[in-house]
Amino acid sequence: QVQIVESGGGLVQPGGSLRLSCAASGTIASIYAMGWYRQAPGEQRELVATITSSSNTNYADSVKGRFTISRDNAKNTVYLQMNSLKPEDTAVYYCNADLLYYSGTLYTRSGYWGQGTQVTVSS
Repeated sequence: QVQIVESGGGLVQPGGSLRLSCAASGTIASIYAMGWYRQAPGEQRELVATITSSSNTNYADSVKGRFTISRDNAKNTVYLQMNSLKPEDTAVYYCNADLLYYSGTLYTRSGYWGQGTQVTVSS
């Protein structure tokens, strides 16, 4: 069984900063990539940033230069440092992990989602 748990969301004023964390736990053999996605009300879920096991990163154009994704492989944890936040960054932020899970008899590769954490940017 795999659990993905996000933390760090909240209310922040425009121009402020927040740091999100996401930890993967369970019988995990390997994590290939982790990433952050977000979904605003009435909108589709969109990619924010991803990072591979070798720390190659990819960002949405809308967050480049403001957000930084990083990971701690030893802790199976990914972070999203968000600076210069704008009201349009308001959304539920979801963590995703592309990983290899060991059931005790079988290895299975799949993507797992967290429950989401709310980020609200407002004055």
